[in-house]
Amino acid sequence: MDVSPVGVWSTAFTHGDPDRARVAARALEELGYGTLWLGGVPGGNPSGDLHSSLHLLAATRHMVVAPSCVSIWSVPPGRLAVAYRRLPAPYRQRILVGLAVSHAEIAAAYRYPCAAMSAYLDALDASAGSLPKAARFLGAHRPLMTRLAADRAAGVQPYLVPPSHTARVRAALGAGPLLAPVLTSVLDTDPVTARATARRAISPYLTKTNYVRTWLEDGFTRGDLADGGSDRFVDSLVVWGSADVVARRVLAHLEAGADHVALQIVTDTPHDFPLTAWRAVAACLPRA
Repeated sequence: MDVSPVGVWSTAFTHGDPDRARVAARALEELGYGTLWLGGVPGGNPSGDLHSSLHLLAATRHMVVAPSCVSIWSVPPGRLAVAYRRLPAPYRQRILVGLAVSHAEIAAAYRYPCAAMSAYLDALDASAGSLPKAARFLGAHRPLMTRLAADRAAGVQPYLVPPSHTARVRAALGAGPLLAPVLTSVLDTDPVTARATARRAISPYLTKTNYVRTWLEDGFTRGDLADGGSDRFVDSLVVWGSADVVARRVLAHLEAGADHVALQIVTDTPHDFPLTAWRAVAACLPRA
């Protein structure tokens, strides 16, 4: 499955208007984005019903469609296997399913995340017509989950991490597994308003234990995480500025070892389809 070097990660395709989603998906494919990541929000991940991806697969010709935040606590492995098996064969060649353990602060059933994910993958593999290794990836930040992704999935997708984290994960993964970090961005050249938008995007994650541990390992301090995040912290996780500045951060992740970067553009309108911004960044990126 060819995910291409750059794709788009957006909650608009899971929470926005379906008609606008189809139009936006076609436009993104024409702009050269190779993968459409259907993003989720803490406590509001998309369901594991892959039928919801059909309208986007039908609207595009080559683009990979990736429901990226399917919670293992809410979607039984057998149900996921059945949903995958029911997809038309050509669509199964273009779908990549992201499995996640969510957060201890949200998921009531949360326990021993790596053991739970491993058991989930065991059950998934035992299901008839199972979702194959090449069509699944794991949302992971911690070393154990990252190693599990390398062994039992196509790869891993970290969220809200700087290029230095990408380099560290690439070294841990070695060659082969897909490394596709999400890059959160704000197209705004005003430091005050851009950082305010960035802090709103980061805010739901500042109390999540798995993120906090990762950021501390990445060299940030608890002081950096206080009061919405220091400027240093915000600027490392969320790139803001012109389209060219955003494109340079995309390339920085690729140079650090990412196989693919999933570009998230944050605006002040929840679940927006920022086509103008997507076009502007695409114009600054080399075409594959």
